Amino acid sequence: MSVIALDGMGGDLGPEATVLGAIAAASDGQQILLVGDQEILSAHILRNGGHVSALRVVHAPDTIGMGEQVAREVRKRRNSSIWVGMELVKSHEAQAFVSMGNTGAMLAAALLSLGRMPGVERPGLAILLPTPGGSSLLIDGGANADVRPKHFLQFAEMGSAYMRAMYDYAEPRVGLLSIGSEASKGSSQIVEAHGLLSSNSEINFVGNIEGGDIVTGECQVVVTDGFTGNVALKLLEGTAQMMFEVMQHEARTSMRGRLGGLLLRPTLLKVRDRLDYRRYGAAPLLGVNGKVFIGHGRSDAEAITSAISTANEADNSRVLDQLKSSITDGQGSVY
Repeated sequence: MSVIALDGMGGDLGPEATVLGAIAAASDGQQILLVGDQEILSAHILRNGGHVSALRVVHAPDTIGMGEQVAREVRKRRNSSIWVGMELVKSHEAQAFVSMGNTGAMLAAALLSLGRMPGVERPGLAILLPTPGGSSLLIDGGANADVRPKHFLQFAEMGSAYMRAMYDYAEPRVGLLSIGSEASKGSSQIVEAHGLLSSNSEINFVGNIEGGDIVTGECQVVVTDGFTGNVALKLLEGTAQMMFEVMQHEARTSMRGRLGGLLLRPTLLKVRDRLDYRRYGAAPLLGVNGKVFIGHGRSDAEAITSAISTANEADNSRVLDQLKSSITDGQGSVY
């Protein structure tokens, strides 16, 4: 197995959840470098069953909080768990770094420590979404609020390469998120991006898609800017949560509702599990010169174990090599 560095201090539930997730993965033989304050992490490890041979703590006394605005100062925080984790990947002591911590700090540290892949101007956060036919990838999910047309093309290339490597899609279908299916719909940047995507023969571009098409399975890669993508993701997450709360409320309002809820419970539980973000672990930051995964801030131990598994699978699938061979300069020529 690959060696995975894990930010032991990151996330709303860290370090308790990160330690539990790390222990679970290490108990199955996964080699993990748990990064953070050694005294704190060791105490949590002992409290939860003791050390596992596949788990080693790497001391990093500084922690960047979830709410801190440190993107411009992250280089100065070289003792932080986020920076140390990146450096472990840079030195090849770890093959991937996973954190549930501050997304802005993760992006800044990845760019400063690892740098961009050749030809990439804007790395994109790639979010895996469940669809009726399998899974789709939305990129960018929040790393870049403002992008130029050629960045949409690079997102499409990286997303396609990731889905080929990780999920065996020979020719993943790519859609550009807009306000209408016509090529003329959307902002001037979307219209120009549509032209770039259409003219690139290496991408299986199917045209514009609307918000309602994100999770239909029509496309395996959904391309958008980070602002729009993050809003769409939060809307999907909130809608799913609201639907289950409404169904639970209705099931308790009458005898008929309780009976119906009882009959539907097995199916609803399967649907809930399929929509559960914990199954998908963490999202890859595509375009940096190393394998970096950013998880949900509310991730519990199950989600963290899943994120570690995803990072290990990405390394074994040689995702980085496929990404590097897929990038163009935004005009159709490969770097």
